[in-house]
Amino acid sequence: FSLLPPLPLSVSSVVSRHQTLALVDITYSILFEAVTTLLVFFSYQLFHKDILRDGLIYHLCLTSRLVKTLLYNFIRQEKCPPPATHIFEPKDEGGLLYGLASGVASGLWSVFTLGGAGSKVGIDQEHNPLPLSNQSLLLLLVLANLTDGPDWPNPYRQAITCFRNTQDTSSLSAEQPHTFQINFNSLYTALCEQQRSDQATLLLYTLLHQNANMRTYMLSRTDMDNLVLPILEILYHVEDRNSHHVYMALIILLILTEDDAFNRSIHEVILKNISWYTERSLTEISLGSLLILVVIRTIQFNMTRTRDKYLHTNCLAALANMSAQFRCLHQYAAQRIISLFALLSKKHNKVLEQATQSLRGRQGDNTALPDYAQDLNVIEEVIRMMLEIINSCLSNSLHHNPNLVYALLYKRELFEQFRTHPSFQDIMQNLDTVIGFFSQRLEQAGSDLSVERVQEVIMKGAQALPTDRLKKFPELKFKYVEEDQPEDFFIPYVWSLVFNSGVGLHWSPHGIELFSMDSG
Repeated sequence: FSLLPPLPLSVSSVVSRHQTLALVDITYSILFEAVTTLLVFFSYQLFHKDILRDGLIYHLCLTSRLVKTLLYNFIRQEKCPPPATHIFEPKDEGGLLYGLASGVASGLWSVFTLGGAGSKVGIDQEHNPLPLSNQSLLLLLVLANLTDGPDWPNPYRQAITCFRNTQDTSSLSAEQPHTFQINFNSLYTALCEQQRSDQATLLLYTLLHQNANMRTYMLSRTDMDNLVLPILEILYHVEDRNSHHVYMALIILLILTEDDAFNRSIHEVILKNISWYTERSLTEISLGSLLILVVIRTIQFNMTRTRDKYLHTNCLAALANMSAQFRCLHQYAAQRIISLFALLSKKHNKVLEQATQSLRGRQGDNTALPDYAQDLNVIEEVIRMMLEIINSCLSNSLHHNPNLVYALLYKRELFEQFRTHPSFQDIMQNLDTVIGFFSQRLEQAGSDLSVERVQEVIMKGAQALPTDRLKKFPELKFKYVEEDQPEDFFIPYVWSLVFNSGVGLHWSPHGIELFSMDSG
């Protein structure tokens, strides 16, 4: 495939055929083959180490119709039809041409059922029961991530950026030549159902990040749990997911938490018996508290395994965006917030101890010391962020979160070492105020208090604490921004998905230069 020349006329005819045929059993194979052929035409990117930023094959102009068709192929989730013998049987009046067409259709069926050239025999149908939907999604992602030419912005990305809901009756803008309309409800439903795959999560990210119409629609839904729960499940099973899939899921959460209405509404959605959450039985919990639990678990996993600063930053940014709207935190979620702080405190003390021991052991030694300063700086940044998240909750919604106050009081000794630390003195003032205020009220209530009595004192105290006693800090708000030249990340990622999950496709791994074979 690396030697394939650009064939714009042939590709255009493939696109036209794909768009003019209706999706029924007898045309399923032809439509699938049309999509697959386009993927093959674009696959010469696989054999170039550098990102290709121009090419004649990019300049097809059947833009909005093709993007709309591919989206509907994804939405419909049509299973591959069984071989319909009565359709392909030659009839007396059929002649030679009908017999040839019959043979082609029957042959394409064998690609689905027995595996295509080089595919793993017997698993394509099992692992890809929706070959046209899967292949269309992969092609859509390939098109959406083509690079912009010097005088040629990617029209497929433009189409994905500006399409609108079929219920939108306003006139289409002449400034957006590639716009079209599609049923948002159907697309939303398909996205909710398909998040187990990398490519569906990548499509969700693309729409949330680039299509303002779709993002507004998603955030207005009253059933956001249908979308958020599959994303949380991806993060919960972080050990079983590739790092790119985890990143996409986390960035989706970060984009969602930029919206204050989302941050409020998730605490109003009550869930029962989350079967995939196995660390503790959660018979009833709000979606907001579950989100906090999963993000904190991701941070803890990252601290002990991958130690990826990028992952830390995005997890903490999502929690920070939510913190001012924390409401009625579940007891376990409140405990995990404080437990994470305890873990960070322990790591902080360990690094300090290592630095001190190294200094003592190297007196008079002029060789370079281990760079503990950088490790200490990273840990202190995370500790600072956690303190700001706790402070944001206390400052904005203390009376809504008695469980967090309870957890804070129960582990109050954790915070003593940071009271005089120059990096945390300012943010510790509010925590000291809250801890001191409630500690005094508990002392006045007597000794040997039951859990219920302590909670009662906290709830009454929360109403009595004057809000002006807490110092105001700037609102915690973080916004996701793509890095410069995002195609350097997305194009290899998309093609690794095509390579690993394209149905009936095979490329020799030895010639591929776009990505390393362990990155898929």
